[in-house]
Amino acid sequence: MTTPAIDRRGLMLVLSSPSGAGKTTIARALLAGDYDLTLSVSATTRPRRPGERDGVDYLFVDRPAFERMIAEGAFLEHATVFGNLYGTPRAPVEARLAEGRDVLFDVDWQGAQQLAERARADLVSVFILPPSTVELERRLRRRAQDPEEVVARRMARAADEMSHWAEYDYVIVNDDLDRGVANLRAILRAERLRRTRRIGLGAFVKSLCEGR
Repeated sequence: MTTPAIDRRGLMLVLSSPSGAGKTTIARALLAGDYDLTLSVSATTRPRRPGERDGVDYLFVDRPAFERMIAEGAFLEHATVFGNLYGTPRAPVEARLAEGRDVLFDVDWQGAQQLAERARADLVSVFILPPSTVELERRLRRRAQDPEEVVARRMARAADEMSHWAEYDYVIVNDDLDRGVANLRAILRAERLRRTRRIGLGAFVKSLCEGR
């Protein structure tokens, strides 16, 4: 017998980590094949990297446009990272949650704090740690996307970012990609079943009690 469909409100799955810990790789693996999970596309003022697509990887805007969006209250969260502005547009996220679809966020601890202030009931936060600082630096260098001074800056910032681990609902140590993805899928599966998000449960239980 198939399980009856029960309406639920979508959730906001937030992933944070120091640069190089693997959250982007884990996020892509999680998104593959999951229709109910979509990636929140952040707006940013940073320059586009090779291969990045506007509107897919980021919404690339100039600083005056970004500051206008802040003034208009168009962001759920926004932050300055390495001199560039990043923010999550509010309207598309709220529309997806209302449809019962989940939204995945790749944000830092500042963004996670702001999301918690604005939408704690919808939020599930996960911090991803590297297995060691040596491995973290190796991954940053392997990406070969940033000059040496940027890699050094990211390593210097990593300790401060990791100090916020206790503010998150879950923590995953990314020592193995397959295991990290499996653990994140388990978290998402459990949070989708949380009673308070299954807004159709009341009607379903009522129909059971009435013998329907």
